[in-house]
Amino acid sequence: MSEYGMTHWPDADEIQARLDRLVQQPMRPIRADRMREYHAWFNKNCAKSKTLNEEACKLIPGGVQHNLAFNHPFPLAINRADGAYLWDVDGNRYIDFLQAGGPTVLGSNYGPVREKVLELLNSCGPCTGLFHEYELKLAQEINRHMPSIEMFRMLGSGTEAVLAAIRAARTFTDKVKIIKVGGAYHGWSDQVVFALHIPGTGALEAVGIPRGCNKDTLEFFPNDLEALASLLDKNEDKGGTACVIVEPFGPESGTRPNRWDFNQKVRELCDAHGTLMIFDEVVTGFRVGLGGAQGYFGIKPDLTTFGKCIAGGYPAAGGLGGRRDVMSVLAAGVEAGKARAYVGGTLSANPLSCVAGYWSLVETERTQACQKAGRAGDLLAAGIQDMFDRKGLPFVAWNHSSIVHIETAGAMLVDIMNPNAFEEAKARKVMMEHMGAAYTAEGIITIAGSRLYTSLADTDDVVDAALAGFNRVFDGIEGV
Repeated sequence: MSEYGMTHWPDADEIQARLDRLVQQPMRPIRADRMREYHAWFNKNCAKSKTLNEEACKLIPGGVQHNLAFNHPFPLAINRADGAYLWDVDGNRYIDFLQAGGPTVLGSNYGPVREKVLELLNSCGPCTGLFHEYELKLAQEINRHMPSIEMFRMLGSGTEAVLAAIRAARTFTDKVKIIKVGGAYHGWSDQVVFALHIPGTGALEAVGIPRGCNKDTLEFFPNDLEALASLLDKNEDKGGTACVIVEPFGPESGTRPNRWDFNQKVRELCDAHGTLMIFDEVVTGFRVGLGGAQGYFGIKPDLTTFGKCIAGGYPAAGGLGGRRDVMSVLAAGVEAGKARAYVGGTLSANPLSCVAGYWSLVETERTQACQKAGRAGDLLAAGIQDMFDRKGLPFVAWNHSSIVHIETAGAMLVDIMNPNAFEEAKARKVMMEHMGAAYTAEGIITIAGSRLYTSLADTDDVVDAALAGFNRVFDGIEGV
């Protein structure tokens, strides 16, 4: 069996055409009467979560510490996770398609990895600040699955990984300009809070960030290789381009899917301009297959950023790997006559994260978790799209292995050239939040009502139960 959970690559042009049609017509929200019923369900069945959130809002901005937890009508307080399920403090059980935001391809709180973590905690504790053998074991395991990772540096998060990748690229190439795809998400460091969510928005969301921090960040629209080539050419007169960073499946984990040959064409353009190519595999790394997206496409990036699955759902999950000569600029210490790109992090590569990461990769391989999670993603996406077709809904569902997308509102797909684009995006975002709340009330946790991550724990029975819940939601759409 292939190590990858994908049997085919979705037709990006077909999906994009369907998404364009979705946002060119009026929204189809949940009926007002059904939405009142869902709000009543939350108030009746999630009272403890509501009270905890009200208290949290007094001490925590917005009441939550992580964006994923900010859900309509109020965040749920979770106190148990196991496999395919989550339980809140009120005792409600949910199918977990959040999977911590993607890290847990083995399912939540996976026992065999948990036991290895407990052994580690009983011996040396979570952190010493000094070297531990599992730092090496994890790096060796990553290199075994991804040969492009000739050297690896563990960091604290995907955001840190991207920050270090850009710093290393600039140090190695002695160039400054960086290019990303509009709408892509590469964490929240200053230079990449640029063209977030919607292509063409530039520094719109760079609130609190001085303009100088991202003045050398450029964007091109998804799949627009001519625009990328033009930017690279123009930068030649301005000192060149240090790197092009891409999400290999497309912006926002494939919300706007890449064409099959996109990454290869980017590789060729980077080579022609002496520019480093960075694969952001924070989401795809070890979720779609142990060889990552680069193994699936057969492409060797110069640098690869990691997060999420790199620590199997445990904290301090981030890392950067790639070519030995490029990665060498991140070496610790000082060597006379050689430039060093400074990186740090007290808790980076702590024993807990490294042992969890190593054994998660071992168990992912042993259980064929990527393939099984991918099969669940196939069944889920196909089942949901079938519902849309049968009910005459313009919504769109598709997946890349265990990364499943459900577009009902198209909040991030509006045309920026539309003079009412931002007002429309806000209205569509409200609809997306309502959809997410409806899913939750039907026992299904998603990411903002538009993305789902499947796992090893998602058996056919779990998928069938989820499809039944989705069907109840879609029966309540206006006009159905």
